Amino acid sequence: MLRINEQITIEDWELTEQFIRASGPGGQNVNKVSSAVELRFEAERSPNLPDPVKRRLRRLAGRRWTKEGALILQVDETRSQTRNREIARDRLAELIRKALEKPKRRIPTKVSLNQKRKRVEAKKARSEVKALRGRVDDG
Repeated sequence: MLRINEQITIEDWELTEQFIRASGPGGQNVNKVSSAVELRFEAERSPNLPDPVKRRLRRLAGRRWTKEGALILQVDETRSQTRNREIARDRLAELIRKALEKPKRRIPTKVSLNQKRKRVEAKKARSEVKALRGRVDDG
């Protein structure tokens, strides 16, 4: 069981762990030991997450979200299978915590009349400077 906060906990049946061979440094050991972890969380079927949280989680997950509605995290940072497992669970918990935060609603603001006036005056002044850059007539 993975505890997110006081209200939300992820049950063991919602998580599937698969251990795969990691790439990178490790010598001969990397070819023998499956130390990388692939954590699969069945987010769409989870009864513990409200629908708005699921939608935000889907947006945050990006390419890690599957068509079936599962979230897949791959971790192969350390040579230790246990440590990779902990990192994957921590990342999942952090991602869900981010999805729990409701985004603030943006309140549209108007540009003041004074700002519009200043902008137009600045454009006119710049236009005048550029217009004076022309060739000087011998006259």
